Amino acid sequence: MAEPFDLSRRKALKLLAGAPMLPLGGLATASMLTACGGGNDLAGPAATPVANFTSASFASMPAPSLANPALMATTTVGSSLTVSYSDGSKRAYKLAYQPFFMTGDMVPDGKGGTVLAGGYFDINNQPIYDNSVPAQRRQFFSDSPDGTSLLKIDGAKVAGVKGNTVFAVVQFEYTTRSQSGADMYGRLPSPIAVLTLDQDPATGKLTLVKYHNVDTSPANGLWITCGASLSPWNTHLSSEEYEPDAFTTSTSNLAQYKAYNENLYGNTNIAFNPYLYGHLPEITVKADGTGSVRKHYCLGRISHELVQVMPDNRTVLMGDDATNSGLFMFVADVEKDLSAGTLYVAKVGAGFSVDASAAGADLSWIKLGHATSAEVEAMAKSNRPQDVIDVKWTDPADASYKKVFASGVAQWVRVVPGKEKVAAFLETHRYAFLAGGSMGFTKMEGTTVNIKDKIAYSALQNIVDSMVKGNTAKGWNAESNISVDAAINAGGVLQHKLAGGQKDNGGAAINSEWVPVHTSALLVGKDITADALGNKADPERVANPDNLKFSEKLRTLFIGEDSGYHVNNFLWAYNVDTKQLTRLLSTPAGAESTGLHAVDELNGWTYIMSNFQHAGDWGSQHTQALRDTLEPLVRANYKDRFGASVGYLTADPAAVKL
Repeated sequence: MAEPFDLSRRKALKLLAGAPMLPLGGLATASMLTACGGGNDLAGPAATPVANFTSASFASMPAPSLANPALMATTTVGSSLTVSYSDGSKRAYKLAYQPFFMTGDMVPDGKGGTVLAGGYFDINNQPIYDNSVPAQRRQFFSDSPDGTSLLKIDGAKVAGVKGNTVFAVVQFEYTTRSQSGADMYGRLPSPIAVLTLDQDPATGKLTLVKYHNVDTSPANGLWITCGASLSPWNTHLSSEEYEPDAFTTSTSNLAQYKAYNENLYGNTNIAFNPYLYGHLPEITVKADGTGSVRKHYCLGRISHELVQVMPDNRTVLMGDDATNSGLFMFVADVEKDLSAGTLYVAKVGAGFSVDASAAGADLSWIKLGHATSAEVEAMAKSNRPQDVIDVKWTDPADASYKKVFASGVAQWVRVVPGKEKVAAFLETHRYAFLAGGSMGFTKMEGTTVNIKDKIAYSALQNIVDSMVKGNTAKGWNAESNISVDAAINAGGVLQHKLAGGQKDNGGAAINSEWVPVHTSALLVGKDITADALGNKADPERVANPDNLKFSEKLRTLFIGEDSGYHVNNFLWAYNVDTKQLTRLLSTPAGAESTGLHAVDELNGWTYIMSNFQHAGDWGSQHTQALRDTLEPLVRANYKDRFGASVGYLTADPAAVKL
């Protein structure tokens, strides 16, 4: 039986009595036996104090190869965890993967029936059907589960739970294709589910008891929900990625928007409003295993990928997954309430570099505006795009327009007089460029924080296009101060020093002690000539980082890949003290590592949540010979490539190495 990591004092005591538990207990006490007062776990005379946990390290697994094609076609774990104690002892544990379900499975709805895992619903909570193959009509379900949060609610007890009641929130970014093979990306409203889980107090094993689809109609439906994080106040902070461009001229984009709206409302006569999407949804889990959603419209309409709330419960650092993206920050007026606050964009100083040995660059902050969520939602419903900002695709030879880049495309824009606030919150990318923000990053994705060291981390899936000096055809602009001499397709991870006492560009104090003030490179991938397997990035280094989460207790940055340069995508662990990088898990070929959430302690147990998306989504790194070998295996494992797993990484006491 696979078990998660045990950080509780009680489980460590049971270990002494012979139970096969993973002993990560005693992090905060010198003598757990004394602290526990000699309860029922141990009978008899006082025992010797238990040695404290001091550190943990992971041992890497090899990348799977064609020596065993089956390992390339499924989720594979061959890594281990070694725990060190204050008495000098160590214990090593093999790791394993435990899924809750595969999308497309029928799972319990908590009412005596079943529901389709990852299933799609319209704004009236009616199933959306795939009619592309009439003889096989079925409800659409996602092959792309993404952001996941694991949490508990004090006092919660749901029918059917025998042990501890805990919950997970999981969102489904998109589905890749219909049964007929038609592209379905962004054409369906994203579902979010609350999972009620039964946590075995003796082993920490999590078992699905109830699946609840959250009603998203109060948020006008959800658009391409990607990464997510757990707020300090125990809510799930979702995302809406690649905000719809209100001024797009792309036929494919317009078709996507139309299909999304028709699937959301089931009514072809309702016009699509792009300003209602590209915001930050927040999911609140209730004690009965249901959930509710509210969308915060005041954090900027950007390509929200994965946000991180700082320990002050007010400062939000935001990833922005776009070309010509920026580093954005929001400071809420009130703790634990994102419904009102001030939006900022970073200005990068001289010296920016993706060389991990370079000093890096200072950051300053430009205030874009202050608003409430209700204000911005009302603006979104009452303003047409042309009421807010004027966009030209060729130079109008008019000094009132300024050349900017958005999504790598040059354009000339001016804000309609009196609409500056509306533009700041609904045309945030264009407005931030006009305001002087450094809009030159590419695909800044996951964001997380190391609280002890006051360092935040941001993933750059690629270091290309608008980041490459002189590449104006792809959005590079000198004003951003973001320049690299050559593209790094494999991307990297930035680290940002955090501090208080900062002022914005107008000289006003920023009311936060967690403001990024300096940025530099932490890890950078390495492009290579394709190797024998097909990898175009060094398989022993991170490539195309996406999900990021930091564990305070393990002092480890976890990194999930979304890579077109590795044949299999990996989940990595990087110890910030030892600088050791280890491969923990390999996803099926063609899949992306998603759903990352490092949970330091939940009723005494530690978990690493992990999903994957779109197995068998073949790219140029997959040779035809490789595809021919792996395609039948992937199809057999994952519902003809329509299914994907939601689960977690665990310890396996059956394979303990002492």
